[in-house]
Amino acid sequence: MDEYVTKAVHDEFARRIDEENSRQNHRISNLENGLNQLSELVSQIKVLAVNVENMSKELQKQGTRLETIEAKPEKRWETIVACVITGLVGAAITAVLSGIFH
Repeated sequence: MDEYVTKAVHDEFARRIDEENSRQNHRISNLENGLNQLSELVSQIKVLAVNVENMSKELQKQGTRLETIEAKPEKRWETIVACVITGLVGAAITAVLSGIFH
């Protein structure tokens, strides 16, 4: 027994298939757009990571330079103190020696 569908049933089936295809195509399009946006975001994050790494290296260099600059006054103070002590010791030795020879 051959079973045939009527044209109306076939047309309704075809309409539903077309609607489902349209819905699926729309979802695929949305997924593709989302994937493109995600890909762009990944690229931007890579650039950001490189920039942060470069900034970190520059910050380390600046930290080293800052330590050098901050150490200069301390070295100067140590030099001044050493000179004053040397001067005082020299003066004391001179005073003692001049007292011995007079």
